[in-house]
Amino acid sequence: MAQYGHGVSHVASSQKALMLEMKSLQEEPVEGFRITLVDEADLYNWEVAIFGPPNTLYEGGYFKARIKFPIDYPYSPPSFRFLTKMWHPNIYENGDVCISILHPPVDDPQSGELPSERWNPTQNVRTILLSVISLLNEPNTFSPANVDASVMYRTWRDSKSKEREYAEIIRKQVLSTKAEAERDGVKVPTTLAEYCVRTRAPPTDEGSDLFYDDYYDDEDLDEDEEEDDDDCCYDEDDSGTEES
Repeated sequence: MAQYGHGVSHVASSQKALMLEMKSLQEEPVEGFRITLVDEADLYNWEVAIFGPPNTLYEGGYFKARIKFPIDYPYSPPSFRFLTKMWHPNIYENGDVCISILHPPVDDPQSGELPSERWNPTQNVRTILLSVISLLNEPNTFSPANVDASVMYRTWRDSKSKEREYAEIIRKQVLSTKAEAERDGVKVPTTLAEYCVRTRAPPTDEGSDLFYDDYYDDEDLDEDEEEDDDDCCYDEDDSGTEES
């Protein structure tokens, strides 16, 4: 009976945490992401749309992923799986992302990861999203999930973009996502100004502020927001930038 009560407590705690995080992400979104629930009756499964950052290999891309949360979240990490086919050193063939922040907080000397690099309850969806977008542009080649992609990426990087095979695979994947973006009625940002747009929650009488995720064009911004590109999480000097 005590074990049952403990489980109920975990559910109530995790649901409250997830509702607060969803609300926070819709009031103050992370640039380049759109968050929705797979099923509005299920707080434990989120769908993520990732827009490829401008001035990188992923520019113009529309990548879908799923975040699945455990009942004892935030004490245990969620899983993050791409639904879109991805060729990347730190993404497994099935789409699972291999990143320290999503690994359970256990002491595992064999992994080469410090406990401080792994999941802890102070992390949240926002930090996961920022970590994933950073990983896309700066892969960790020391412990790759896809060895072939890792070798190809290093060749491309070390040749200063002269060896084009890695870049060409990514660009083909980006192009293949355009049809899905059109089917979903999504306008993919292609400029830094569009990418850095922060969505705004509508008045409550226009729908649920919990599940709001519309994408606004940059013409809806105030002038001061249009001029404030410094708040964006990427710039043109990012190390993931493709050289011409």
